[in-house]
Amino acid sequence: MRKKSLFIASVVSLSLLLLTACSIPWLESNEAIPENKILRIMESNQISNLDSAKYVDIVSWNILYNVNEGLTRLGPNNRLVNGMAESVEVSPDKKTYTFKLRDDAEWSDEEPVTAHDFEYAWKRALDPRIKSEYAYILYPIMGAEEYNKGRGSANQVKVKAIDDHTLEVRLKQPEHEFLSLTTQSTYFPQRKDIVEKYGEEYAKSPDKMVYNGPFIIDSVTPTQVRLLKNERYWDKDTVQLGQVDVQVQADTSKRINFYNSGKADITKIDSEFVYAFKQTTDYTSLELASSQYLLMNQSKPFFKNPNIRRAISLAIDRNELVDRVLKDGSKPAGALIPPALSVEGQSFRQRAGGEVVGHNPSLAQTYFNKGLRELGLTRPPESIVMLSFNDQRSYVALSIKEQLKAKLGLEIKLNTLPRKTKVDHELKGEFDMTMSSWFADYSDPIGFLEIWTANSGLNYMKFNNAAYDRLIKQAKAAASHNKKTSLMIQAEKLLVGTGEGQQAALVPLYYETNSFLQKPYVKGLHRHPYGAEYDLKWASVDGKQ
Repeated sequence: MRKKSLFIASVVSLSLLLLTACSIPWLESNEAIPENKILRIMESNQISNLDSAKYVDIVSWNILYNVNEGLTRLGPNNRLVNGMAESVEVSPDKKTYTFKLRDDAEWSDEEPVTAHDFEYAWKRALDPRIKSEYAYILYPIMGAEEYNKGRGSANQVKVKAIDDHTLEVRLKQPEHEFLSLTTQSTYFPQRKDIVEKYGEEYAKSPDKMVYNGPFIIDSVTPTQVRLLKNERYWDKDTVQLGQVDVQVQADTSKRINFYNSGKADITKIDSEFVYAFKQTTDYTSLELASSQYLLMNQSKPFFKNPNIRRAISLAIDRNELVDRVLKDGSKPAGALIPPALSVEGQSFRQRAGGEVVGHNPSLAQTYFNKGLRELGLTRPPESIVMLSFNDQRSYVALSIKEQLKAKLGLEIKLNTLPRKTKVDHELKGEFDMTMSSWFADYSDPIGFLEIWTANSGLNYMKFNNAAYDRLIKQAKAAASHNKKTSLMIQAEKLLVGTGEGQQAALVPLYYETNSFLQKPYVKGLHRHPYGAEYDLKWASVDGKQ
């Protein structure tokens, strides 16, 4: 959920992390880096944490992904390529993975990267005392979930350094996308001696950590992160950039001013500016493996009724949301799993036969009236509160409010909150309805589905359906991609479908698209629909003056 998910981004305050400007001694040099080796990127949010076991926001993940490297990484066209591992053997039952680490892998202080660094990092992230938000992403490993939940020990977690260059991992069951998981920051290695040397100060400034990726962090301030090429990286000859400045500016118009004045080479833009730049050569966009949706708290009697939920889903015109409100290239969502996720080279949405729900105001009214009768009501309650983000999505919330009033006579009060406060309410179940989202950490669609099982800690809406839980359990244990995909398709329809017997447990709204301005001379910067947003390893600024 970066998670991984975007709805918990920046939960940790930057001020609490004491990230301060600090240059790394062994990088000091009098040689100036030429302009055609410097890339400047604008971000809208600050870094929250540089500890790969503890980070929660996408900006921190973007940085960590480019200064560290796991066993694998996402290459061009979102294909897996070798990272710290130069090879992997998979057992016939697909439960045991044996990774061989490359001999030339080094940390930025010239110490070798070993299998012990991976074993230590994974078990540290699982340690209940660490309270890692993303520890669950390691749960496919045998013994991992038990240790993280206090029911087992670190020794029972089946990841083991056989020797310095051999890492053995045993899984609870076959995991078709396990190699994709190893691109995630929680799977990155960490040095035990460095972590223990700095203790609570580890990763709170660039000189209190080491790096094994294409870049290292030179300095961090509240408004800028400076990366420099890592000369100890095993594939340093591929890295063309000498310096990357990631500048933080929350205001979109100011980011665009930086871009237009030549102080930035790349900036993200919001919906209000997409129309103005969409026809220019600098405009580019990326369809994300991300869904925005509406949750209904099913511990509340009104939303426990499936006909009420079906009515709300059918009443919302998703085209209205994306065409008249967002205007940023996002697509109306008639299902949960976004088109950007594929199974064996084909979009999951195509495999599923398209969208699951649509807009049908007449049928919505029929279901709504039926639900009211079942609840013994002559009119809907007037005290329903919907939580909303305090960014451009607040306009989406307003449109939903207006649509539900016009089509169902359902009066909703909006409570627009800062992200952290909103998440606090959701964690405590203090909401009737809430806008939420999920951004894929890796390429497996199961990530969108497994969080709605009854025992999931992320199931804020308290959906509880035994048939759904069985489908997810069967999908995760399926021996083939085809079987797993078939089960996921059934589970998704049961979860969001509006037909009889289907639960309409959440309301899909739209699939997200990110829009950018990027100078024509920026080449080889690979953006990914899931995981970290961009990879700088292959980037260059050819022709920049």
